Amino acid sequence: MTATPDPLAHARPQPWAAAVLRLFGWRTDLPPPSASKVLLIVYPHTSNWDFLWGILAKWAVGWPARWLGKHTLFLGPTGRLLRHWGGIAINRSEPSGFIKGLMREIDALDTLILAVTPEGTRGYVDHWKSGFMRIARAADMPVGLAYIDYKRRVVGVLEYMQLTGDEAADMAHIAAAYADVTARCPEKAGVIRLRTDSLGK
Repeated sequence: MTATPDPLAHARPQPWAAAVLRLFGWRTDLPPPSASKVLLIVYPHTSNWDFLWGILAKWAVGWPARWLGKHTLFLGPTGRLLRHWGGIAINRSEPSGFIKGLMREIDALDTLILAVTPEGTRGYVDHWKSGFMRIARAADMPVGLAYIDYKRRVVGVLEYMQLTGDEAADMAHIAAAYADVTARCPEKAGVIRLRTDSLGK
């Protein structure tokens, strides 16, 4: 019987990053991924500070996590650095084409921890983008409910869940799980629901 590849087999925790988090009163609560390939949705995303605490947490525990960011972030001299830190540029004007290319990359890998922000922006939105569901279903990846909680100062994962195919029920479960997580700017936290015309697509 072939052993399931461990996405944390090459984890390299960085004590200095953990020390920086502790210095500012932050900690991590990151249970190991439940499968060899996992999609992390990070919510809420309301501030540029989210990236700082998130990347420090990634380094602190040594997870080889990749993350999606809008392509404009990768322009200029910082692009190479962001890619080195695990960033993958996404052009939201071509979502379907990007997802097809991403799926080819996912299929070619033995392990993957991929983080996305389903709100798609730091400003308030009245629904999430459905791309994370399309990716998770196509790759048969469990979804990790990741968060950055400013009230408790914790970067963590609430749970890993397998999507059921019932999008309304899955979104209701996700909304209930995030109920007690506090954003840096709570008024900007997006509503945890999909746009009605995207359900089933």
